[in-house]
Amino acid sequence: MTTQTVKPSSQPGRQPKHQLDHQAKHQAGHQAGHQPGKQPDRRKLWLAAIKPPMYCVAVMPICAGSAVAYVQTGTFHLGVFLMFSFSAVLLLVWENLSNDVFDAATGIDQNKHHSLVNLTRNRSLIFGLGNAALLLGVAGIVAIASQQQDLTVLAMVLACCLLGYLYQGPPFRLGYQGLGEILCFLSFGPLAVGAAYYSQAQSWGGQVEQAWSWQNPLLPVAMIVGITTTLVLFCSHFHQVEDDLKAGKKSPIIRLGTSRGAQVLPWACGGIGMIWAIALWQGGLPWGSLLLWGSAPAAVRLCQHVLAFHDQPERVSSSKFLAIHFHFWSGLLLVLGLLISTVGFTAGLTAG
Repeated sequence: MTTQTVKPSSQPGRQPKHQLDHQAKHQAGHQAGHQPGKQPDRRKLWLAAIKPPMYCVAVMPICAGSAVAYVQTGTFHLGVFLMFSFSAVLLLVWENLSNDVFDAATGIDQNKHHSLVNLTRNRSLIFGLGNAALLLGVAGIVAIASQQQDLTVLAMVLACCLLGYLYQGPPFRLGYQGLGEILCFLSFGPLAVGAAYYSQAQSWGGQVEQAWSWQNPLLPVAMIVGITTTLVLFCSHFHQVEDDLKAGKKSPIIRLGTSRGAQVLPWACGGIGMIWAIALWQGGLPWGSLLLWGSAPAAVRLCQHVLAFHDQPERVSSSKFLAIHFHFWSGLLLVLGLLISTVGFTAGLTAG
């Protein structure tokens, strides 16, 4: 199998020769999926724009961090969990809405029919709604910090928001330089899981270094959730090669080519298994975490799909949802594995 690395054209109106075959495939697939004169189903477009499945990405770090805190402290503050989860969803709403706004400014979403900016034709409205979601989400975290009289959780969440803006917002747009996956991992992994943990435990249980060691579940859980979340973003690039090239976005798939990019997935999924094995060996994860392997079929299906259709935009576009499927089951089974390793889960339940 040959690997083709796709590079952006230096001239706006022309594409390099080695891209023509790939773009011809994309154009043929695009025309087959959206024929002139046939109006897209607006209900489906709105559903795609709202992205309901995506919001498990916001809630899973909160579930994981809270589960780790319960394993180590035996307490669970329901009120804090609900407020944090609601705030996390609002912050992801902000991320998605502002991403549509900023992408509209660069023209990268010109062919994205389910962009909220394209659907409403009102960029200011979407920008305003996004900022409102940001303020409400941060307000929820401020309420938690105020109740606990500790700014640690607020600081970590604000760091997540900063990374989110650096990813997409001008003048930085680090996602256009291929750095989005690193920012995503840090935001949804160590920062989000760590903040959720701290919101429940209200301390690092002694030394911070010890809390983030292989002998405790926080580090491996944060890494696993961070990687599975990052795979969702990574898989969203495969079907957008042509639009990314035109906008000058150097996503990992542009830099690697679709073939090499597809080969990253088995290594990433294997890396999750390696993290689990090291943490189990070091005593950081309990034997109940074996449940994580129940998500292996979802990982295999994701890898097989992308390896087979990486250069067929219309078919590989569903890989993002396969990645969400893997993210959901791996996160859920990991959380359940942590919980079944404890005794008397409801004993520590408080009204928070």
